[in-house]
Amino acid sequence: MKFVKQCAVAAAAWIWAISAVAQPVTVSDVKYAETTSLSGSTLQLNGAGVRYKAVFKVYTAGLYLEKKAQSTQEVAALKGPKRVSITMLREIDSTELGKLFSRGMEDNMDKAAFSKLIPGVLRMSQIFSDHKKLKAGDQFMIDWIPGTGTVITVKGEPQGEPFKEPEFFNALLGIWLGNTPADWKLKDALLGKSAN
Repeated sequence: MKFVKQCAVAAAAWIWAISAVAQPVTVSDVKYAETTSLSGSTLQLNGAGVRYKAVFKVYTAGLYLEKKAQSTQEVAALKGPKRVSITMLREIDSTELGKLFSRGMEDNMDKAAFSKLIPGVLRMSQIFSDHKKLKAGDQFMIDWIPGTGTVITVKGEPQGEPFKEPEFFNALLGIWLGNTPADWKLKDALLGKSAN
């Protein structure tokens, strides 16, 4: 009888573990799947959280990687595809968002490195300007695809040619994972250290 009970407990624990793995992570009513596919690779959700500006929730962000990473250096060292998925929680002027991203990149790089990326930064700012406004529920993704570059997708549509330089994607990641991140709690959440 004791053996049957132990088997039942083990089976229940196994079923719970399987269902826990399959469940999406929900952040401010936005669901992030545990895995996603990008360029033939299966990426796993490293972490997800909320970007706050003062007391206001601006957007949620999820970081997808080939394997879990708990530091900015570990994320940068991964050579495979990577994705930052962002869902807006409030309406925002897209031009303003583009400027904030440019500032976030600049704040986390030395001037010489940033100056080399200025053509790409200007093109990225134009992508967001072209969309005028992003509304609550709108989603965009920033993907790193080895051999292709950085692809920005807004509302399901890839935006122009990929940004070829690996430094450009790393500079974008710096907005959230750099030494001066946009939001420290979001940085921790993306690195799987806490949930917002």
